[in-house]
Amino acid sequence: MDEDNIYKKIQDAISSLPENFSILEEQIDVELQMEYFNYGRDLKSGFPAELILQHQNDLFDSAIALEEKKNLLVLLASQEKVEAFRTIEKYAQHPDPELREWSILALQESRMVIQSSLMDEQQVYISTGLGGKDQKLRYFVVFIGNENVEKYSTVQRKLIKTELEYALTQSNGILEEISFKKDLAIAILLLPVKSDIQGVFSSVINECNQYGDFVRPDIIITNVKRMSVDEIRRFINREK
Repeated sequence: MDEDNIYKKIQDAISSLPENFSILEEQIDVELQMEYFNYGRDLKSGFPAELILQHQNDLFDSAIALEEKKNLLVLLASQEKVEAFRTIEKYAQHPDPELREWSILALQESRMVIQSSLMDEQQVYISTGLGGKDQKLRYFVVFIGNENVEKYSTVQRKLIKTELEYALTQSNGILEEISFKKDLAIAILLLPVKSDIQGVFSSVINECNQYGDFVRPDIIITNVKRMSVDEIRRFINREK
């Protein structure tokens, strides 16, 4: 499957989203998220609600093993009970350090279960490694200098930042961070889920390249994790 087809499938999926959806705001490793949901899928059957709720205070007992608390968080999150949500919410405010992210995932799931029950409709939940805010997803983006660019000049840096801020403003996005490492412009930003992502970044590159054709037309963009400079360099070299 070529990149255009992948992009089209992603855009089709996004365009079919309902108006009401939830985004995991915290930045939580994708592998841990997958572990949580696989864990829950395997664990949830066979435990009556009454038994689960009887043990809810075990979350606050320092004598209870962390593994048991992990199980309990997953089980409580599956209950259509406000009582279960409040228990997870209370625990997530002061969790065992090792279970901080696990409790956040449980709280998010519990909130969705309760909302689905109250509204009598399935809730859509979007989670990525970099999280998001409101109805925006967070992206890690790298603009790469052309082959004749060893290091972005002061003027080029200012131009990239200015054009990126303008393009994001036009799309109701937010630039959270930008830094420069030689021929790399590395940004952390927020964009609404239904944004024309390809159009946003193409416009930035096209505007910049009117002043010297110094930015490559292809960029690195991910919502899975922040990449180190070494990881970026390895990725660029692999694509050559």
